[in-house]
Amino acid sequence: MGMRRSHFPGILTWSVLLFFYVPILLLVVNSFNANRQGTVWMGFTLRWYAELFSAKGRPIWAALSNTLIVATLSTLISTFLGTCAAFALHKYKSRLQDFHYCLIYTPLVVPEILIGISLLIFFIALKVSLGLGTIVLAHVTFCTSYVTMAVLSRLQDFDMTILEAARDLGANRWVTTWKVLVPIILPGIFAGALLAFTLSIDDFVITFFVNGPGTTTLPIQIQGMIKRGTLTMINALSTLLLAITFLVILGYQIILKRSQRNAG
Repeated sequence: MGMRRSHFPGILTWSVLLFFYVPILLLVVNSFNANRQGTVWMGFTLRWYAELFSAKGRPIWAALSNTLIVATLSTLISTFLGTCAAFALHKYKSRLQDFHYCLIYTPLVVPEILIGISLLIFFIALKVSLGLGTIVLAHVTFCTSYVTMAVLSRLQDFDMTILEAARDLGANRWVTTWKVLVPIILPGIFAGALLAFTLSIDDFVITFFVNGPGTTTLPIQIQGMIKRGTLTMINALSTLLLAITFLVILGYQIILKRSQRNAG
């Protein structure tokens, strides 16, 4: 007799998937629900989308604009710093580098509330006005660590002698960097940048401590609306963001398949 196949792994997998995706499905459904509280279905409506694009939705769009500005700037800065840090940590080995590695790794394990409080005290001590600038600096402090780790993972299998061979063939440092090094570690750079952008958009705790008047980001705006019990426009905005995300992923998959088909 053969061993009886267990259904537990399948049940566990579907339970986890339902746990992840059912709340998202409910959010989308409630964005079309005429009931403001979303507790029971009271009919289909586009009222919340209309309010989102009306004067009532201006604070949300302003918060989203601030969030995208902060995420873009912090991603660009942290990607550059993280890539340079990863290359330096990989190329040069010493006891001092072990200390540098700890400095890079620390923001990944320190609780966000401690980072937020310490940065707030630091900015106050320097008499720096809180605003978008302080939020960007705060996000760079932890995003750089994630980018560094992503690029370091790509550099683990990188042979430094390739750069030396390129220089022996007459390539200068600039050509060696952009023609040899960057193309090889580009997937790691892209992964780190994408991770930094996502973390910056989602961050609430650190941003809560270092934001100033008129620089509300989307997570803080959502938190304030939740306290007031007005989730209808947030459901509509979240549905739109989900739709845009799925369209971007679908477009990427189509482009990837076409490139693979052309290459084949």
